[in-house]
Amino acid sequence: MEKKQERVEDKMTGPLGNIFQLQSRKTRRISSYDRTGGNGDNIFIKEGETRTIAEIQGAGIIRHIWITIACEDPMIRRNAILRMYWDGEEHPSVESPIGDFFGQGWGENYNYISLPLAAAPSDGRALNCYFPMPFGDGARVTVENQSDQPINAFYFYLDYEEHPSMPADAGRFHAWWHREITDSHGDLGENEWSVFGEFAKNPSDQNNYLFVEAEGKGHFVGVNYYVDNPGPMWYGEGDDMWMVDGEPWPGSLHGTGTEDFFNSSWCPNELYQHPYFGYARITEKPGWMGRTHCYRFFLEDPIYFEKSLRGSIEHGHANVLTLDLSSVAYWYQTEPHKVFPAILSKGKRQNMPAIGVVEVHKWRDAWRKSKGNGKLWGNE
Repeated sequence: MEKKQERVEDKMTGPLGNIFQLQSRKTRRISSYDRTGGNGDNIFIKEGETRTIAEIQGAGIIRHIWITIACEDPMIRRNAILRMYWDGEEHPSVESPIGDFFGQGWGENYNYISLPLAAAPSDGRALNCYFPMPFGDGARVTVENQSDQPINAFYFYLDYEEHPSMPADAGRFHAWWHREITDSHGDLGENEWSVFGEFAKNPSDQNNYLFVEAEGKGHFVGVNYYVDNPGPMWYGEGDDMWMVDGEPWPGSLHGTGTEDFFNSSWCPNELYQHPYFGYARITEKPGWMGRTHCYRFFLEDPIYFEKSLRGSIEHGHANVLTLDLSSVAYWYQTEPHKVFPAILSKGKRQNMPAIGVVEVHKWRDAWRKSKGNGKLWGNE
């Protein structure tokens, strides 16, 4: 029997693994360049308008997206909605505020580095995505401006490859944004670190914050997780929990704490950006009060599922903390996918009022008065 010749590219892995291998492909770009030859290389999106920025026929793979926006609305990154549709589907496979999708929480802009997503200078205003996005029979990308201000300048590149067809095992890219202001489920209130009594137990994932709930065959590849903590207590005692293919709690993938899930340790509050995980934004307020952006990408270790996946995380141990949580989950799967819940209205996507040192001082004053207004240090 003739021995099959071993191909060099079969041994090579990583983004540079087969960069030398010659390919018979066509690279195409859709961009906002000025069709007149002038320098007005942007499009205008009026308030309330949904603009299709790309509509591609046939089969291919989107390889890179770059976007930058100029708008008088300071919350435009939360008020503009990005959607993507594959193969003529009715319901989007990607639906998220545009900033959150690219790793920019709360409508803010800050530099962010990861392998599949980046927000580049100046000050994170250049949004980049390198997730490959295959399609077999067309792709459509839209931006809806839900602001009450026009987007005066929307610049973009969308680079893709044309292919004659897509293999049957090419999963479609999905991304889902979720936000929830969580309730405390503890009998002793926000009893984190056993401050008010014995730790509660949580033999379930039902009150957890939900990252993803998918149906079909696929694999989960990452999450951007945005925490706005209204108090100084550590927010991250919550375990991540993954129920694969309908399995019961505790599932086959069960974590040990929020910072552990994001590949760090011991209640960090440090900027750290690795290609696969990190903390792109941290708080400068007392303790862990305020906004923290954590991320993790499962590019070397996807979470595979054959029928369904439910991924969630506790908000504090046993879900005892009230937190303002939002996230974007990323995965690939077969179609049709489970239709996403309706995205929150513009009003329900806005940030909660900031809490800072003045509010903490008022809390301490109220505590002193509750103790008879004596000469108290504050921890008696």
